[in-house]
Amino acid sequence: MVDAIVVGAGPNGLAAAIELARSGRSVTVYEANETIGGGCRSAELTLPGFVHDVCSAFHPMGAASPFMRSLDLARDGLAWIDPEAPLAHPLDDGTAVLLERSLDRTVEGLGPDGRAYRGLIAPLVADWDKLAEDSLRPLLRMPRHPLAMARLGLAAVRPARMLARTTFRGERARALFAGIAAHSFLPLDAPLTASFGVVLAVLGHVVGWPLPRGGSQRIADALASRLRSLGGAIETARRVRSLAELPAARAYLCDVTPAQLERIAGDRLSSGYRAKLRGYRRGAGVFKVDYALDGPIPWRAPECLRAGTVHLGGTLDEIAACEDAVARRRIPARPFMLVGQQSLFDPSRAPSGKQTAWVYCHVPNGATVDMTERMEAQLERFAPGFRERVLARSVMPPAEIERSNENNAGGDIAGGSHGGLQYLARPFVTWDPYATSARDVYLASSATPPGAGVHGLCGYHAARSALRRVFG
Repeated sequence: MVDAIVVGAGPNGLAAAIELARSGRSVTVYEANETIGGGCRSAELTLPGFVHDVCSAFHPMGAASPFMRSLDLARDGLAWIDPEAPLAHPLDDGTAVLLERSLDRTVEGLGPDGRAYRGLIAPLVADWDKLAEDSLRPLLRMPRHPLAMARLGLAAVRPARMLARTTFRGERARALFAGIAAHSFLPLDAPLTASFGVVLAVLGHVVGWPLPRGGSQRIADALASRLRSLGGAIETARRVRSLAELPAARAYLCDVTPAQLERIAGDRLSSGYRAKLRGYRRGAGVFKVDYALDGPIPWRAPECLRAGTVHLGGTLDEIAACEDAVARRRIPARPFMLVGQQSLFDPSRAPSGKQTAWVYCHVPNGATVDMTERMEAQLERFAPGFRERVLARSVMPPAEIERSNENNAGGDIAGGSHGGLQYLARPFVTWDPYATSARDVYLASSATPPGAGVHGLCGYHAARSALRRVFG
């Protein structure tokens, strides 16, 4: 009998296991797939020698996570690469606006809106350590740094489009902010969407939007290495259909969706708790294409080649219209897209002289429309001649994304919608969102605070809850 069993070897599952193990508990992790990692995996999806990130690619939350930083995973082989410009946002005039690591350089690039950007972002950059302590845990708590949180809240509570229009006068700054805020997977007129734009911009200056050398799989491998060094065990290709089929343990921590938790825990959970799990809302999906390229993307704005991530979507209003269409379960003609060009900064990702491109767009959850043509039209809009560089492509619609990782139901890579109360309280309003109605069962996925991102904090907090409630 082990002290704890963890279901799921994604970053949160591994984080939960590590926290239990370094607290002196014996722990075994069960993973349904043949490889660990969940949303942190890499594979040769197109051609031999081209390493693609299967899901997550850039990791500001991983670099900023207090839990991840406490592990010092460099000892386990994890090396971060930090592009000088985390983000570029090209426009139809052939230029691009950049989020630079340097706050001063970002301000300079925004011209007349630079002063407003500094006023919005600089105080939060200075307060980041305080903000991280309060914002990367359940929000239904008394903040330890109320003044810093109030400063963030004044900006974060607003809809992204409202904040962009009232803060910035020019389309360049508005477009940059809109693209960052669109990471919320929500309409930009929804309350609290400004928080995504503000926090991710702040992280761009605090830690950058780094990528792991060799692929996102290296994060999972480093976490697994640390777990094993602490005495933990991992079993892959072990799909858990019911907790009843597992060996006896004092606690079960599940890095799964609420729907999966209800299915595998079954009658261990109260009928009231199960009903609340069934009310948990999925988020929008993604349609993903990975490319093997015969050279860099031929951007009209060459400054895009300085950035790890590129947002394609045009103006604030264009991006807002796209996200609104997705929320209404419509297919946008010009989708908002994220483009990752990891191999520009990590030569290990592609053969010499070649490049990779990691691209996805937002679609309604479970959408079945092939977005490849629309996506490549957007790429050609800002990078004429892109199609001529394509050697091979790997296409992953929402159904394939879910097959790759069951947590991504309907292509939802964010662990559920961040709209409404699910932003403030995941999976629903409760003092301890990790504990369930069964004293020995815990939810440890991104369906708990602080939500999506490769930071391990959902698993860490779930482990702390189990340590208090089960192990005293």
